[in-house]
Amino acid sequence: MSEAALFRAVPVGPAAGAGTEVLLTLNAGSSSIKFALFELPGLALRLSGEIDGLGAQAGFQVRDADGGVLARHRWHSGVEQPADHRDALTWTIAWLAEHQRGLRVAAVGHRVVHGGPDFGEPVLIDEAVLAQLQALVPLARLHQPHNLAGIAAARASFGDVPQVACFDTGFHRGLGFNEDAFALPRNFHAEGVRRYGFHGLSYEFIAGRLRALDPGEALGRVVVAHLGNGASLCGLRQGRSVAATMGFSVLDGLPMGTRCGRIDPGVLLYLMEQRQMPVADLSQLLYQQSGLKALSGGLSNDMRTLEAAGTPEAEQAIGYFVAAVRREIGMLAATLQGLDALVFTGGIGENSQRVRREVMQGLGWLGVAMDEGRNTAQDQLLSAAGSRVLCLRIATDEESTIARHTARVAALQA
Repeated sequence: MSEAALFRAVPVGPAAGAGTEVLLTLNAGSSSIKFALFELPGLALRLSGEIDGLGAQAGFQVRDADGGVLARHRWHSGVEQPADHRDALTWTIAWLAEHQRGLRVAAVGHRVVHGGPDFGEPVLIDEAVLAQLQALVPLARLHQPHNLAGIAAARASFGDVPQVACFDTGFHRGLGFNEDAFALPRNFHAEGVRRYGFHGLSYEFIAGRLRALDPGEALGRVVVAHLGNGASLCGLRQGRSVAATMGFSVLDGLPMGTRCGRIDPGVLLYLMEQRQMPVADLSQLLYQQSGLKALSGGLSNDMRTLEAAGTPEAEQAIGYFVAAVRREIGMLAATLQGLDALVFTGGIGENSQRVRREVMQGLGWLGVAMDEGRNTAQDQLLSAAGSRVLCLRIATDEESTIARHTARVAALQA
């Protein structure tokens, strides 16, 4: 993509103040890249944005601190667009350089999906750390390469500026043996074959937000439902993770946009033995050809499209997803020995009235009572008066969590 074409694609944002120091966060997901700029000191949000729909029809949007749109563009079929995550990151950094002149990036914080057994806390990135993160690619094939691409793009653009890796697995460190181990010979656990949990940066933010909203409930038995193209649940007690639906990889637990979720390992043995399916094809099947897209007959991995479609296959896909969410909530409630609060977050959790409604309607036995008007109005409080379980809708903010960790590790503020 030429610079001329690149900068015609979106309108120019307001000019930046000269000399302003900022912290940049990069959050590379399976089909999107989110970014944000935070002013220093204080970490006041300056702007945030994302490129989504990578691999399909990509779109670009930037918002100011109040949510006002500064720039928006959707590439149409046949028009040149970012080919992959690396291209999208280059595009994003170039846009920021052009439209946010006068800023000085003091540090870059990265969401890194997998920290393996060695990384529990955010860490400054150097060559040794990069080598360790590269070695973890087999544990997170769908995400880790994109995270590393973000680090490479930022290092190329910002030179010696401190780069900090913040791990999605970090929040789940310290799980008890029952939730950490598989029933395999112990040498595998020592080698790192264990349950890691993911979406930890999101769960960390929600745990902190819940403490601010209701300190009493935050100390209780809470299930957080991070529902999006990638989806998982986490059980919290006293604000700490005690169990999560994702395990060794981001394939486990709930069915997702294109990922299978929980599956009998015997199915994998069958595919390898009876169908002679190569590992590469099996990986493609489980990560990119399954989930909601497969259940809907190939229609879409996007819940919005499925809800609008009304086809029998789309309805079955939604029903399957809802049933899986309810089942996993029940399992986490058993681990927590009860349920005091249920929080919906993530793209589906925050925006799909239908999914929230159908999930909560099936949890009356746990004490969940939904207020239909509040759910329809997209209120923060979703539960009815008298509900034994507090039900909330809270927008997650992984970027602010990354920024806070990055500023601390890079010693940018007290």
